[in-house]
Amino acid sequence: MARINTNIPSLIAQANLSRSNQELELRLERLSTGLRINRGKDDPAGLIISERIGTDIAGIEQAIKNSERASSVIATTESALTEISDLLNSIKGLMVEAANSGAISDEEIEANQNQIDSAIESITRISNTASFGGLRLIDGSLDYVTSGLVSSEIRTASVLGASFVGSNSLQVDVDVIASAQKGALFLNGDNAGALPDGVLISATTLQITGARGVTELSFESGLSLAQVVSSVNARSGQTGVEAALINGNANSGVVFRSVDYGSDSFVSVQRRGGPDPADTPFAIYKLDGNADYPDTTAGFPWAGIGTTLVSATRDDGRDVQALVNGSLASGDGLNVSLSETNLSLELLLDETFAISPASAASTFHITGGGALFQLGQDITALQQSNIGIASMSASNLGASYINGAVQYLSSLRFGQTNSLESSADRKDFTAANDILEKAIDEVSSTRGRLGAFERNVLDTNVRSLQAQFENLTASRSQIMDADFAAETSQLTRAQILQTAGTSVLQLANQQAQSVLQLLG
Repeated sequence: MARINTNIPSLIAQANLSRSNQELELRLERLSTGLRINRGKDDPAGLIISERIGTDIAGIEQAIKNSERASSVIATTESALTEISDLLNSIKGLMVEAANSGAISDEEIEANQNQIDSAIESITRISNTASFGGLRLIDGSLDYVTSGLVSSEIRTASVLGASFVGSNSLQVDVDVIASAQKGALFLNGDNAGALPDGVLISATTLQITGARGVTELSFESGLSLAQVVSSVNARSGQTGVEAALINGNANSGVVFRSVDYGSDSFVSVQRRGGPDPADTPFAIYKLDGNADYPDTTAGFPWAGIGTTLVSATRDDGRDVQALVNGSLASGDGLNVSLSETNLSLELLLDETFAISPASAASTFHITGGGALFQLGQDITALQQSNIGIASMSASNLGASYINGAVQYLSSLRFGQTNSLESSADRKDFTAANDILEKAIDEVSSTRGRLGAFERNVLDTNVRSLQAQFENLTASRSQIMDADFAAETSQLTRAQILQTAGTSVLQLANQQAQSVLQLLG
């Protein structure tokens, strides 16, 4: 059959040639762009997953930059803290030299004081000027802001980290559940008719030992207990032990107590001569079961105390125990610390609050501040880290609870409470040394905390992100990138098909002309 109105072979040839042209265009596009997927129709599912991976890669790439920048901030901060640490160590040497007042002149002590003043000024200057790209580092700008602190309950609060996800502020509840204690031993003041009450019944020597040292005191028979108290207190700086009349009444007896609170503090009182240890009127006791010492109990501890007292020559102090937002915090004397994902802080409790577990919980709020580091590709609390850096100025370092008040490194300046000349006049450098040691510990602790953050958080985060970046990039390449070997082969095939299709279409169009032979 021969028809000329419809050339079916030509239509077939045209259709196949069109497909060959499309295939050729596709291969040329992939080879020119280097991508297997150039538009959604190339691979809809592949495009979706590749775009998601691309978003992750962009986030990870920026997160790596964020972590590296955070490392630079931490390194800059630590360099400033290193200088402060060196200055504090120099102050330590000057104080130790000045304490040797029997071998140096007043002029030398004055010169040392001038150096201490200069060092303290430098510490404050470094604190105020250390910066990174305009960001103040250790002047308190990166510290957390608190409100509602009651000084009669919490003396100082150092917030090391806090998460504000889901709220603009964070409430902190501090509830003392077990009181801080000093080590305490008791000497009976009731001589049961042997001698007048409130005096020693015979000559004796007491060895008194505390956390700071040991001393021996010899007393004559009939010496008043008030004089015993004065003798013990005169050596408190050497021993770390203080004494007081029970309820202010010599007839009740004497309580020997460690100067400081906490498990590191203790008091030991042993007789080196005098009455037989079994002599009840002179026996030394402690509270059984580490019970709290009820300072206001009338006649304590001899009236109606029963079996609460047990014979002892040593008693240890006890650290305060407290719940912070329902979590058990770590206690150290009057200090409590908590380290959790959403809240990390250190608190110095007021003495009255720390020894009163029956008191209501103390509440304050963290309203802002701190340094927030975005360490992951997603903006979520799990991929962020919060850290606070307190002011390192002299008026903020070395906070120590001394004589009922919190004192700082600035109190070591000339004319202040704990300056060299004041300490030399009192022959007691203990308070100044305690403040300085606390300041050194604070700076060292901050450096250690920042170092741990850089090493264990930032550095590991960068390595983890780099591994993710490599794997995700490889996965996206596998989906998106063109395989040049395969595409070149397909291009050759498409070129051959196009050439063959053109020739076939030409033959198909010529086939209709054979009808003319029938009309010949």
